[in-house]
Amino acid sequence: MTAVRIALTELRRLTDSTFAKVALVAMVLVPSLYAGLYLYANKDPYAHLDGLPAAVVVQDRGTTLADGQRLQVGDEVASTLVKAHDLDWHEVDAAKAADGLREGDYAFVLVVPETFSADLASSADFTPRRAMLEIDTNDSTNYLAGTIGDRVVEQVQDSVAAQVSRTAAGQLLGGLSTIHAQLGEAATGAGQLATGASDAHAGSTRLRTGSAQLAAGQKDLAAGTAQLSSGAHELSSGLATLDSRTDALPAQTAKLAAGARQVADGNAEVAAAGRRAAAAGSRLTSGLDALDKELPARLAAAGLTDEQVSAVLAETSQLRAPITEANGTLQSTSNDLDRLSTGADQVADGAEQLATASVGLESAIDKAAAGSASLAKGADRLDSGQRKALAGAEQLSSGATALDSGLAKIDTGAATLGTSLADGAAKVPNPTAAQRKAVAQTIGAPVGISSDSLAKAGSYGAGLAPFFLALALWIGGFTLFTRARPLVEEAITSRWAVLPVALGGWLAPVVIGFAQALLTWAVVRFAVGIDMAHPWQMLGFMLLVSMTFMAIIHGLMARLGDSGQFLALILMVVQLVSAGGTFPWQTLPGPLQALHHVLPMSYAVDGLRALAYGGPGLHLGLDVAVLLAWGAGALVLSTAAAHRVHRARRQAFVTGAGGVGAEPVPA
Repeated sequence: MTAVRIALTELRRLTDSTFAKVALVAMVLVPSLYAGLYLYANKDPYAHLDGLPAAVVVQDRGTTLADGQRLQVGDEVASTLVKAHDLDWHEVDAAKAADGLREGDYAFVLVVPETFSADLASSADFTPRRAMLEIDTNDSTNYLAGTIGDRVVEQVQDSVAAQVSRTAAGQLLGGLSTIHAQLGEAATGAGQLATGASDAHAGSTRLRTGSAQLAAGQKDLAAGTAQLSSGAHELSSGLATLDSRTDALPAQTAKLAAGARQVADGNAEVAAAGRRAAAAGSRLTSGLDALDKELPARLAAAGLTDEQVSAVLAETSQLRAPITEANGTLQSTSNDLDRLSTGADQVADGAEQLATASVGLESAIDKAAAGSASLAKGADRLDSGQRKALAGAEQLSSGATALDSGLAKIDTGAATLGTSLADGAAKVPNPTAAQRKAVAQTIGAPVGISSDSLAKAGSYGAGLAPFFLALALWIGGFTLFTRARPLVEEAITSRWAVLPVALGGWLAPVVIGFAQALLTWAVVRFAVGIDMAHPWQMLGFMLLVSMTFMAIIHGLMARLGDSGQFLALILMVVQLVSAGGTFPWQTLPGPLQALHHVLPMSYAVDGLRALAYGGPGLHLGLDVAVLLAWGAGALVLSTAAAHRVHRARRQAFVTGAGGVGAEPVPA
């Protein structure tokens, strides 16, 4: 009998009645119900946390910052939680929260203590305290609710810390901008100070030079005032002598003026006589001129010849020469006398003016003598004052020198200060408002996460799907063999029937296992809606897993009977905790890690993950190889079990206890 015929016979037996058919359908549905319902219930539990009731109790009294700003972080925390709708938050008082937690109305309670805001602001006065949040849970209602509460508290803690850090960073950056601006203003002022100091230094240099020149001038002036004092005394003495000697001057000048006037009058009379003599000489000369013109004609008329006339004219000409010369002398003398008279008049006038002025002069000399005495006294005082001025000028020169030296240092220091402040202002950051906001946000949350996954499940249910699919296929095989026979013993009629019987006992469950795997795959993919990166390859791999698991359970039951079924249950439990379907297998205890590397479900889960998530399939070949090895080993075990039955039947035949169809003992 062939393995296929044995499998078909077994399938007909499993469907020979209505109850059998219903039972078979139920067994086919077991894996899909198990995997489908579990994954449906746990596909994405975190997506429905908005229905989980939680309470927040705000006891925070708030605080006032140094700048007068009111800080009330507790209310902000509560408001943020309620508005986010991540959970079904209720802001209540402490009593109601405690009652609700005890009665199971709230999964957990978040308490913001009274000093929360004050503790957050405590770093400002250098007495830092950690701001604490309290989480109250009740594991008697649900353990995972407390775990979710811990996650919520961590998120709130991170959010508040980021907010506080952003606020502090914003204030710090704003302070840096203020410092930058003030340093810029200080640098500008220092530049102006440097310019003013340079100008002051230049002025002090000029002052030093000028004060030195002033001191030298004051020294020369002191020498001059000393000479002035001496000269003033000499002048006073001379004027006093002049005053005593000019007392008779007015009387003497009056006499001089009278005598001068007499001389002037006499000179005037002499000049008048001279003018009369000159006028007579002029008339004589004029008469001779007229005679010279008439004489030739009159001589000719008298009968003189031309020669006689010329002789007479020659004689008269000689006689006229002394007369002409005398006339010239008279004219010249008359002019001299006129000038003498005029000069005598002027001398007389001057003498009279001198006589008149001598009175004032003598009075002026008196006054000058008195004034020169005062001048001498004043020159003495001037000399004394100048000596003091010289001492002050010398002190001024010394002070100006010291001032110039000090201003030179100030000039250098102001220039250095201006440069240093400008350099400092350039080094102090001056971010814009947008930059301050961006930097504050970065400081508040300095670490970000850039997630790059080679393979991503997408949801909690998808993450568990490979494990529960493998487990469902094992449960399906285990359930199936509650009805299926591992070996059709009556078909073992010869040693050559051992292998077909073993394969036939495995093929019938494999066919049903294929139906289980196909239905489970369809339910998980289409009904539950879990995405698969390689759906068709995954279906093929599930068929391989089903075949392997059927072979293992088949082999155990063929060899051990009902004890093999119990052992299959134990093996399922061991694989359930060692396959690494939930937590990474590296977190398992040492003995379970060793089992992980040996048992087939570990490789079934690994292969299903690679095909479901689309990750690198580096281990897929190993997974297939291990499953095939386990399947082949299980078939060897079931074949050995069939061979054992054959030997037992043959032994029974030898002893006379063989049944119908028993193989005769060979000769």
